[in-house]
Amino acid sequence: MTFRPLHDRILVRRIDAEEKTAGGLIIPDSAKEKPQEGEVLAVGPGLRNESGALAPLDVKVGDRVLFGKWSGTEIRLDGEDLLIMKESDVMGVIEGTAAAKKAA
Repeated sequence: MTFRPLHDRILVRRIDAEEKTAGGLIIPDSAKEKPQEGEVLAVGPGLRNESGALAPLDVKVGDRVLFGKWSGTEIRLDGEDLLIMKESDVMGVIEGTAAAKKAA
């Protein structure tokens, strides 16, 4: 199934956090917080400005983003838990992580 967000909304998949602390302790599921980092899966076309022109979004498909703890609306699509949120809920884009992981 394909999903296309409307206006300035984006579809995000949470990226799971590390299951160990820096000291090597394993964190149980009950003590974990929901990750605030995700990968953008789909973006809407953007918002119309006062003159009626379409203003495109800054984020694009494939970007890794940071968002607020309570941001977005959780949905289940094709058996996967995803978030729909407005672009304004995104605090920033994490750059260079994909290249660093490939090199490791």
